[in-house]
Amino acid sequence: MDMHNPPHPGDILRELCIEPLGITVTDAAESLGVSRKTLSAVLNGRAGISPEMALRLAKAFDTTPESWLNQQMLYDLHRARKTHGKLKVKKLKAA
Repeated sequence: MDMHNPPHPGDILRELCIEPLGITVTDAAESLGVSRKTLSAVLNGRAGISPEMALRLAKAFDTTPESWLNQQMLYDLHRARKTHGKLKVKKLKAA
C-alpha cells in the first residue's frame, strides 16, 4: 500500500515528540547523544533516520526503532516512485 505523500520522519519527530515537550533542539540533541547539527538535519528533512538514530529515538520517546525506520522507508519509497516511477525495466524470465 502506497501512502500518499508521507511526511518526512523529522516532521513527525518535531510535531509529535519534541514540540509537545516544549524542549529545544539543543536539549533534545543532548538527550539523544547527538550533535545539534545532526538532529537539525533530521528535523529539517536534510537527513534520514538511520538505524542508530532509530534506536536512540525509540529509547528517548518510548517507541520502537522499527516505527522510525518504517516511517523513513515509506518516505524514501514514495520519493523514489515519484522520481523513478517510469523506469523501463525488462522482466526477468527463467532460462
